[in-house]
Amino acid sequence: MDYSFLAEAQNIDNDTLASLMDDYGNDVWNYVYFLTKNAEQADDLSQEVFVRAYTGIANYRGDCSIKTWLLTITRNTTFTYRKSRFFRSSLWGETLSLESDPDRFELTSMLRERSAHPSAEMEVMRKAHVHEIWDIVLVLPEKFREILLLHLRYGLTTTEIADMLRISQGTAKSRLSRAKEKVRNQWKERS
Repeated sequence: MDYSFLAEAQNIDNDTLASLMDDYGNDVWNYVYFLTKNAEQADDLSQEVFVRAYTGIANYRGDCSIKTWLLTITRNTTFTYRKSRFFRSSLWGETLSLESDPDRFELTSMLRERSAHPSAEMEVMRKAHVHEIWDIVLVLPEKFREILLLHLRYGLTTTEIADMLRISQGTAKSRLSRAKEKVRNQWKERS
């Protein structure tokens, strides 16, 4: 659906909100989960993101895509929650499960299958590689994990990432390049 009309909207009707939730709900939930490593918090904070989008649509100017705007709200909402006393006193160190649709997570050409119809064995091996790569990504410092997620999973450009993270484009490009290099080096060490 084309959401360009939202740049001039003062409010959202229920159908548009439902459409936004259908189109971007998984992206929002996955991003919160990636940041908090907790499914229950991801459920709660995802709902909060859409409440904030609903009440704050007048603040959307159309300078970025609706997806980038929602992911920015997601990031800000999650970071605000993480600063709260409740979050700091909760269980933070849970291990992130990799069961959440690993097929969507690819890291450049390391995981691309050359065959148009891979065998079942090749598919199992590819999925195992996806898990191994995400094991590598998850131990990177947060600034590298986050930039990889935003670029590879959500398809944001370095310009969009820079705006969202409030860093320069050069910093975004540099972090992305360094993050990919770190993953490549770790991957080579495991192979």
